[in-house]
Amino acid sequence: MMELKLTLGFTCCGCEECVTVTVQCRGEKLRDRNLPAVKVPCPTCGTINQLSFEVNGTVRSVRPCVCYRPLPQPSRN
Repeated sequence: MMELKLTLGFTCCGCEECVTVTVQCRGEKLRDRNLPAVKVPCPTCGTINQLSFEVNGTVRSVRPCVCYRPLPQPSRN
């Protein structure tokens, strides 16, 4: 089983602030050609960023995370 501990730096999609995060990954699929991905909230604005990165620590993409669950509607009570 492969195990990684990486420090990734990126620019937030919401406020364009620099964010640094340390991630720890493990598993057999890390050896595949698939890029690992992680969702990281920005400490400044709260935007959830989805990062795709290589096992050497290179960030390949940063994009806003899309929520597919419907937002609750206020009750009329």
